[in-house]
Amino acid sequence: MQVVKRNGNIVDFDPNKIENAILKANESVGEKDRATKKEISAIVDHIKNLNKKRILVEDIQDIVEEKLMALKHFELAKNYIIYRYTRALVRKANTTDQSIKELIDGESEYWNTENSNKNARIVTTQRDYLAGITSTDITRRFLLPEDIVKAHDEGIIHFHDADYFAQNALHNCDLINLEDMLQNGTNINGVMIEKPHKFLTAMTIATQIITAVTSSQYGGATVTMTHLAPFVRDSYNKYLKKYKERGLDKKQCETFAKEDTLREIKDGVQTFQYQVNSMTTTNGQAPFLSVCLYLGETEEYKDELALIIEEMLNQRIEGMKNEKGVYITPAFPKLLYVLEEDNINKDSKYYYLTELAAKCTAKRMVPDYISEKMMKQLKIDKNGNGNCYPCMGCRSFLTPYVDPTTNKPKYYGRFNQGVVTINLVDVALSSGKDFDKFWEIYDERLELCHRALQLRHERLAHATSDVAPILWQHGALARLKKGESIHPLLHGGYSTISLGYAGLYECVKYMTDHSHTDNGVGKEFGLKVMQHLNDKCKEWKEAENIDYSVYGTPIESTTYKFAKCLKKRFGTVTGITDRGYITNSYHVPVFEEIDAFSKLKLESEFQKLSPGGAVSYVETPNLQDNLEVVMQVIRFIYDNIMYAELNTKSDYCQKCGYTGEILIDDNFEWFCPNCGNRDHATLNVARRTCGYIGTNFWNKGRTQEIKERVLHIDNKDD
Repeated sequence: MQVVKRNGNIVDFDPNKIENAILKANESVGEKDRATKKEISAIVDHIKNLNKKRILVEDIQDIVEEKLMALKHFELAKNYIIYRYTRALVRKANTTDQSIKELIDGESEYWNTENSNKNARIVTTQRDYLAGITSTDITRRFLLPEDIVKAHDEGIIHFHDADYFAQNALHNCDLINLEDMLQNGTNINGVMIEKPHKFLTAMTIATQIITAVTSSQYGGATVTMTHLAPFVRDSYNKYLKKYKERGLDKKQCETFAKEDTLREIKDGVQTFQYQVNSMTTTNGQAPFLSVCLYLGETEEYKDELALIIEEMLNQRIEGMKNEKGVYITPAFPKLLYVLEEDNINKDSKYYYLTELAAKCTAKRMVPDYISEKMMKQLKIDKNGNGNCYPCMGCRSFLTPYVDPTTNKPKYYGRFNQGVVTINLVDVALSSGKDFDKFWEIYDERLELCHRALQLRHERLAHATSDVAPILWQHGALARLKKGESIHPLLHGGYSTISLGYAGLYECVKYMTDHSHTDNGVGKEFGLKVMQHLNDKCKEWKEAENIDYSVYGTPIESTTYKFAKCLKKRFGTVTGITDRGYITNSYHVPVFEEIDAFSKLKLESEFQKLSPGGAVSYVETPNLQDNLEVVMQVIRFIYDNIMYAELNTKSDYCQKCGYTGEILIDDNFEWFCPNCGNRDHATLNVARRTCGYIGTNFWNKGRTQEIKERVLHIDNKDD
């Protein structure tokens, strides 16, 4: 007979373990209440003679308890139950203790590569991780059902951000309503912040707001420079007044006022860049921030906004200095540049900004590009109007929403409640290529995700505005009263909640023997799999008035975890489980040869079915001397896909001064091709990881994925 342990491992039945457990419990009771050797042997023999090939360890323990009760050893049975419970706690506590020890020791590959934007050796990061370990422990033991924990552990689903789940007040991503906070004032840590009267002050306050907001949530946050543009005019008018008071003529006043304003814009943008990158949130990292650059958000202040965008791009091209004083590519803020009629055509007024954006992308990997044209075709609100707006963080998009009080679209001040991801590869492998079984298992797993998402929603539903005043009382997301529940904001489409998915390529490849990129049977099946996700979200939304949406999960470390779990459960399946990673969302696998334009065109069809979040990319060589190619890709994005980015290379070796691409060897170790340096502390490497830039290196699985990326643009003259 074999025993199935709690972790799923199967071992041979060992009667000594039962005897030892009862003897341990025997020691806790008086002589009269103890079980005799004969009674213990009888219990063991009964279990031996069950004639079962396999038995759960929990069933064995239940039998022991029943037999002790039948023998009238009530006190002993009670103590055996206590012993069993205590052992369960010890098992879980040991896992937590071990995690803490590995983190503090600083030698754990997992913790050192868990997040490519966090340095696990720094005390502020360790403090966040220590709190996260405790939260995860509480979440696993008290807050989640056992089947969801088990599915998470086995890589069947991924319950994201369990390290923040113990607090019922924390949500995922959002669009910060800077306009409300700057125009109407706000409050940070009990200090009233009144409306600023100049651009530099507004930019400084904006960074303080960003730090406070991102310390009260997890995930990404986005602001738009449109909300800062009015303060450029305030500064200009202030300078104009000053020179008029000095008695200068009109032309002189305007010239000097413009010069002073441009100088202030430069100072303000520099302040913003330095503050965002140098400040640390309670999450142990710089604010996970995106900045939207969208001329179409304003007509009144469009020229002022153009000046801000120009300066932001110029300063990002320059980069930020590392420890050696050399300019390198910073991870944040992520820049989101919206392509529109006013900046995409050569004869358009703001085309020069798009050329500058292309130059910035070639050198610093940002900005990313949102097509106003394509987005307005996809994001239709209840009034029948197309909308364009930025993502929250790296890729999560809100669904269209019309404010019932104004009957106008609303995006800033909205947020996401959290994510649970389904492993599509596991669904496929579990079906054994039986399509009927595939859809049956798929529905079972989706319902598991649904229940997990409901738990996320219910956890937030208990929060009041007092738990994070900067968010709920002082304008970042709402202006609720003290003690008021945030519950209404969780319904009716104001916020979203995300059903994530991963591994579409491997899922389709296993089931059909084709890639979903084949424009045939593979693609057809892939689209059906994606449509089913959307159908389920629609079904849940209609039943609960909660805005479920399909989200192409940016699984960074989880891609490695899923890959390991798949190999453990199904062994090595050629082309499916034989790598240290699985493919993110709907992406063309990194090793598949395809040109940039074909890739973007193909992925645009799948991006439509990922309305809650998605981003496509093309991998490029160094294009700093070939900006026309960058512009060709940008124009193609505008006409074909809602949201995409270019992955360029701009690394630096502090030991020899090499600037270029730091390489990866066959053991997945990074090294400088010029001097051979392998010291992570003296290598500045920036790579796009699931939509955002990482600079603190990655686990083995993700590193293998980066190494195997093929170029989609070859940069050759032919």
